[in-house]
Amino acid sequence: MLFKPITIEDKEIITSYTHSGGFRNCDFAFANMCSWRFLYDSEYAVEDDFLFIRFFIKQYRVYMFPVGTGDLKQAIEKIVKDAKDNHNQLRIFGVSTSGKDKIEMLFPDKFTFSANRNYFDYIYQREDLLTLKGKKYQSKRNHFNKFSKSYTYTYLPISRDMIPECLDLEYRWYQANHTEQDAEALKFENRSMMYALNHFDALGLTGGAIMVDNKIIAFSYGSPVNHDTFAVHVEKADIRYDGIFSVINREFVAHIPEQYIYINREEDLGIPGLRQSKLSYRPTILFEKNMALKILPILNP
Repeated sequence: MLFKPITIEDKEIITSYTHSGGFRNCDFAFANMCSWRFLYDSEYAVEDDFLFIRFFIKQYRVYMFPVGTGDLKQAIEKIVKDAKDNHNQLRIFGVSTSGKDKIEMLFPDKFTFSANRNYFDYIYQREDLLTLKGKKYQSKRNHFNKFSKSYTYTYLPISRDMIPECLDLEYRWYQANHTEQDAEALKFENRSMMYALNHFDALGLTGGAIMVDNKIIAFSYGSPVNHDTFAVHVEKADIRYDGIFSVINREFVAHIPEQYIYINREEDLGIPGLRQSKLSYRPTILFEKNMALKILPILNP
C-alpha cells in the first residue's frame, strides 16, 4: 500500500469514508488527525474501498481500524502485511467492542485485546446537554442560571479576527492550570490548537466564544466524526467566572447543526478532575477503545 502524510488537502477523500462510516470515536475526526499530525506522523492510504490510517505512538507504528465497505478480512490482512514489511508487530488502535468482535470472528485466536480506561470516549445525547432536564442535571442548571443572572453575555461564532484573543485566553489558562506532570502534554495541545485555529475553515471546524464586556472568557470548537456524531476538541474558559464551563458547553451544543444527535467530548486521559467533570454530565455511552495486537507465530526451534 502507498501511504502518504495527512494534510488539509486530503480532507475530502478522508471524510468521504469517515463521515459515512459508523465509527463514533474521536480518533476519526479529520481535524484531529490533521492538527495532531506533528506528534504522530499520521499517514493514510486508500485501496479496495477502504481507508487505512497509520501513525506512530512512541517507537511503534500503529494502525486504526480500516474504514470502508469492502472485504474487511482482506483489509486487515493488508495491514498485517504492511506492518510485517516495516518490521512491526501489528497493533490496531481505537478498536470498539463491535470491531473487536469482528476481528475475533475473522481471525479467531490471532489477536489479543487490551483496553485502557484513560482513553475511553465520553459520548452524550445532544438533547441532554442542551436541555439539562431532570434531577441528574440540577447542579449544571444551577451553574448555568447563576452565571446568567450574574453576567450579560453573548455567544459568537469564532471568526478569524477573534483567534488572537482565543490564543491569549489559552495562554492564560495554561499558566493558571499546568502542573509539572502535564506541562508537556499541554504544550502539545497548545501546538495542535494553534494549528487548528489558524486553519479553522480549511479543517471544517465549528466554534464559538462567550463574550462578557466585549472580552472572550470562554471558547470551544469541534468537528464531525461521522454523519450523526460531533466531537468537541477543545473547551477553554476563564475559571474566575463561576459557571462558565456550563455556559460554553450548553451554548456550543445549541449552535452546531441539528443533524448531530451525539456529542463526543473525547477522553479524560486519566486526569482525575477531567474524569469527574466528564462523568458529571452523565454520558450516554462510555465508548470503550481497545488495542488489538496480532499474535506472532511461534517459530520452531
